Amino acid sequence: MCAMRLHVADHPLVAHKLTVLRDERTASPTFRLLVDELVTLLAYEATRDVRTEPTVIQTPVTQTTGTKLADPRPLVVPILRAGLGMLEGMTRLLPTAEVGFLGMQRDEETLEAITYANRLPDDLSGRQCFLLDPMLATGATLVAAIDFLFERGARDVTAVCLLAAPEGLKVLEDAVGDRGDLTVVVASVDERLNENAYIVPGLGDAGDRLYGVV
Repeated sequence: MCAMRLHVADHPLVAHKLTVLRDERTASPTFRLLVDELVTLLAYEATRDVRTEPTVIQTPVTQTTGTKLADPRPLVVPILRAGLGMLEGMTRLLPTAEVGFLGMQRDEETLEAITYANRLPDDLSGRQCFLLDPMLATGATLVAAIDFLFERGARDVTAVCLLAAPEGLKVLEDAVGDRGDLTVVVASVDERLNENAYIVPGLGDAGDRLYGVV
């Protein structure tokens, strides 16, 4: 039976970098650098079950059997715009992965996710997909993104987020059900959502802090 799995990266470096990210005094250039570093640490955890296959190589000493990533290659999908700030940190560990894009934004009145762009293969059957979105708040955006991938045949999806709210995790678990395998990898599960659906204590609007208010 399929189920949602949650992995919280419990590591001193993760906690340290996240603390600096939360600080409102941290400027955008430092914020971007820390997101990149933090995502690389999360990517290490997120790729723990990436599919591999044996391969025979010749070392300077002898022939041996090693490991390589299996085909089809993993697909990394940042959710625009804030997910773009996580892309380099993820592909640093998965340089051979293909990259797709989903443009989604939250309607601030209804809190529903609106899809405005996508660059994804039509058929994702057999592909391991890694979704990148800094904040799992209400869960609406990630549910819509996962639905997008499932509709194209994906059944193995890992969402990599900096922060998650308990409310969003519950929405995600209920929405996915037994339709596929979902793993959520986060640096922290925070306390709650506030009346404006922002994560508390959170770190504010990740997109604005990455790129400025535009």
